[in-house]
Amino acid sequence: MKKKKIIGIIVSMLLFSVAVWIYFKPTITNNSNVTHEGMSDMKTTSSRGHEIHSHQTSEKAEYTCAMHPQIIRSEPGNCPICGMSFVKKAGLSNEIHNISLHTVLQSTNRFAISSIPSVTLTKREVPVEINALGYTAYNTTQVGAISARITGRIEKLYVRYRFQPVKKGQKIMDIYSPELLTAQQNLLFLLKSDPLNTSLIDASREKLLLLGFTNQQLKEVESRRKPLYRVAIYSQYSGHIHEASRKEMGGNTPQPVSMSDNSSLITKELNLKEGMYLQKGQTIFDVYNPNRIWALLNIYPAEQSHIKVGNKVRIVSETGSGQEVDGLIYFIEPFFREGSKSLIARVNINNNELQSTIGGQVRATISGGRVDAQWLPKESVLSLGLQSIVFLKNANGFRAQKVSTGIEYKNLIQITAGIRPSDSVAANAQFLMDSESFIKTDK
Repeated sequence: MKKKKIIGIIVSMLLFSVAVWIYFKPTITNNSNVTHEGMSDMKTTSSRGHEIHSHQTSEKAEYTCAMHPQIIRSEPGNCPICGMSFVKKAGLSNEIHNISLHTVLQSTNRFAISSIPSVTLTKREVPVEINALGYTAYNTTQVGAISARITGRIEKLYVRYRFQPVKKGQKIMDIYSPELLTAQQNLLFLLKSDPLNTSLIDASREKLLLLGFTNQQLKEVESRRKPLYRVAIYSQYSGHIHEASRKEMGGNTPQPVSMSDNSSLITKELNLKEGMYLQKGQTIFDVYNPNRIWALLNIYPAEQSHIKVGNKVRIVSETGSGQEVDGLIYFIEPFFREGSKSLIARVNINNNELQSTIGGQVRATISGGRVDAQWLPKESVLSLGLQSIVFLKNANGFRAQKVSTGIEYKNLIQITAGIRPSDSVAANAQFLMDSESFIKTDK
């Protein structure tokens, strides 16, 4: 028992001696450029008066740009490339001495000791160009409706599937109509019994034309002196056939249609079948024009204040020829679509130039005017997913600080809140963390 007590006393004395030696060690030399020591607020002086001193040689001060280190000047100024303020270039002989024990023991998730360059906010007016993603869709203002002008029965149907292309003047169906048959018989009776009564004959011809007869069909009836029992119906538009999307006689405006919205219906047969009856005024088909389309662009909340009707847009299709097409925003939907947190901006596009498949993805660059704001280099801001941070320079190192960001312009990012114009932040936030770091900020 006595032997164990003696060993315990010796071990305790050794541990105490090591702790005292570490505590009163005069200097801690940082051999690397960056020492990770957490990310929290701290005092510059410990309870025993140990302070941080930066000893530099008496070399002449040099200034450089944090973003363009090849630019070196002997006095402060602005970078001729990006316009940011110069920062003082650290000498190679810098050493950090007398770091307090309080500093060394700070949380490694909040504070970092480093001598990397720092930058400040730069106030500039820049032209804003906003990148947006979207897709192409049919332009619902370019939709033609094929409707029944008379009541009748479908004898023969020449279109079978949704999205089937048709051309103007193409035959789409043959119908039998008692009303048309009666009108033809009246014309033939007048031609036979009273050929000099031109007013009645012209009125009878006009009635047939209004009921959907073509001039060619009218000439055929008059030349053969026999009525047509099956009358052909022709498309008045070129485009893609769709089932009538509006409720019968309801007049509801159709919503923008993309190929992806109806992917399950592309090869499905039409509900309209041979032998079915049509009512006068019934909409049979909608014909969508694939050449005059919309580009529907997603506009997120941070960018909405810069997007206006009339803004110029450059669009490139990911499924087309790759040619850049110019357009203008002509309408911004004033509501959020179901399940979306972005507004939709509509751009009229000539698809003969874009050559995009309906529903294909597009990339757009929107010119949003000029913005006068505070900017930092993108490398200075670290994105943590739901928030962005910078490393704010203190006397002893860098502390993580949450900031609010706005739009991006080239290598700059707008700072809307979180730091003051006089604050200095690390020029490159990635230098102050590693792949296993977990950054914490003060609330």
